[in-house]
Amino acid sequence: MNAILVLEDGRVFHGTAYGAQGETFGEMVFNTGMTGYQETLTDPSYHRQIVAMTAPHIGNTGVNEDDPESSRVWVAGYVVREPSRVPSSWRSTRSLADYLKDQGVVGIAMPGTRALTRHLRERGAMRAGIFSGDALPPVEELLDRVRRSPAMVGADLAAEVSTREPYIVPAEGERRFKVAAVDLGIKAMTPQRMAQRGCEVHVLPAWSTTEEILAIAPDGVFFSNGPGDPATADAAVKALQGVLAAGTPFFGICFGNQIFGRALGLGTYKLRYGHRGVNQPVQDRRTGKVDISAHNHGFAVQAPLEGPFDTQYGRAEVSHVNLNDDCVEGLRLLDYPAFSVQYHPEAAAGPHDAAGLFDEFCSLMEGSKRA
Repeated sequence: MNAILVLEDGRVFHGTAYGAQGETFGEMVFNTGMTGYQETLTDPSYHRQIVAMTAPHIGNTGVNEDDPESSRVWVAGYVVREPSRVPSSWRSTRSLADYLKDQGVVGIAMPGTRALTRHLRERGAMRAGIFSGDALPPVEELLDRVRRSPAMVGADLAAEVSTREPYIVPAEGERRFKVAAVDLGIKAMTPQRMAQRGCEVHVLPAWSTTEEILAIAPDGVFFSNGPGDPATADAAVKALQGVLAAGTPFFGICFGNQIFGRALGLGTYKLRYGHRGVNQPVQDRRTGKVDISAHNHGFAVQAPLEGPFDTQYGRAEVSHVNLNDDCVEGLRLLDYPAFSVQYHPEAAAGPHDAAGLFDEFCSLMEGSKRA
């Protein structure tokens, strides 16, 4: 069946339907990962985004019941070059095409994914729509519908993907710490990484207040990744400011890094096309060590790159930078046990260079308990 991808600026790509048939709208972005497509599809941070994969062959290993990062697919649409006709993995339970159909995800298989990626790198992420069917309306009509769809700037989406009720991920082995994890779009592997280190993780809804977070008497507080514009997350910023004022150790990832930045009085901004994939080089400015890291973000924090700067919680610094574009990739308070990173150290599909950040969080909690 025919399918068409229409970008907000009028660029059009033709292909065949892949996954569910129909129409869908979202922000058009690309992912440079060569692996981990199932983790990408189920990452809540991709809510309301159409994702194009730059790897040419997708679906080789099918899908299974162990690798999803959440209970459903969150991408608004899916763009691939060449879908695998037959999955080949002993772990596979069904094909990716059937998985997308079952989840109602509209996709397109087309030869122009390289041209699409180059276009987005030059023009920036933009709204798009995928349409499939035997008798589609004129392109002009489809383009008008794309331009009337909601933009990502100003989108408040964390509450749409968050857990509705609190739940607990028990520690593996002896419980060393109790962590309050605010779910702004959390990936399943994140509490698992903490549980492996003896953390009992209490996952709380995105709208949790300072009082609700501290009511469980946590040894540390964690703010997760998530979708949307951090400039809209005033409630989460207020909750985190209360946590920081209480002196509780804090660790944030991705959207949590942006919330931390805002809590410190910093601004955020929209990146031209964002960082999405598993090959981003990030440098720890204290040690000079470079980690290859997993990313999924379209916004970033504005912060001074040179020297410490003052906040209401004492001195702070940019701890990590992206070596591709000098984007802020981490923040740290110097007089208080709190830090964050823009990337994903849990990285279920890899790489695992940055997994030690969970150990650093545990060290902060251990130091706070001894103080």
